[in-house]
Amino acid sequence: MNPDHPATLASLPPDPVSAAAEIHMSLMHWIDLEGVAHGDAAAIEHIALQFMLHGHQPYEGRRREDVNALEHALQCAHLAELAGAPDALVAAALLHDIGHFDIDLGDEVDDRHEERAAAWLQPVFGAAVAEPVRLHVNAKRCLVSIDAHYAECLSPASVHSLALQGGAMSHDEVRDFQALPHADDALQLRRWDEAAKMSGRLTPPLAHYLGVLASLLRQDAPRLTVA
Repeated sequence: MNPDHPATLASLPPDPVSAAAEIHMSLMHWIDLEGVAHGDAAAIEHIALQFMLHGHQPYEGRRREDVNALEHALQCAHLAELAGAPDALVAAALLHDIGHFDIDLGDEVDDRHEERAAAWLQPVFGAAVAEPVRLHVNAKRCLVSIDAHYAECLSPASVHSLALQGGAMSHDEVRDFQALPHADDALQLRRWDEAAKMSGRLTPPLAHYLGVLASLLRQDAPRLTVA
């Protein structure tokens, strides 16, 4: 990331809440919200503030990774973008772990972050964003059952969380999962998720992806819901 960009959280002043709010206000000047309804614009601002407050936090303990939450989100979204994914799936890649923010149940509990995130995302962005997020944990369980190479590439933290999340799927569970709407997107998201853990990888800044969210929420943009 560009260290001069307002999305950078490398050195926060002693009061991180005030600092995050200041960076958030600066960041929002970079986002074109024309055509976005007031409530939807507030949702984007809320997402920006959550990344400002929690994005600098490292994954620690048995969940330790080589990146922090913001770096992981940006890398995942960038991999989706490089793959030519539609904006809704890029958004899902950016937001898939926001359910971890502001909650810490320790290393030995499945925090069901995917469900909390999807419940918040669904009324704002619709199913094309919320459902891959909701399914991305079970997508890992599916992939370790059907793709030996993927299973071998899991980080130690992913192996640990896999056990908490139910382990590898059975044959019947795989069949049922793959039949779900948005399962293919969730499987692809999960592959980017596992690859988005490289220290020092350059990505576009958060403002770029907040712009993607804005494009999804413009008043003329279609929004799918779960049937």
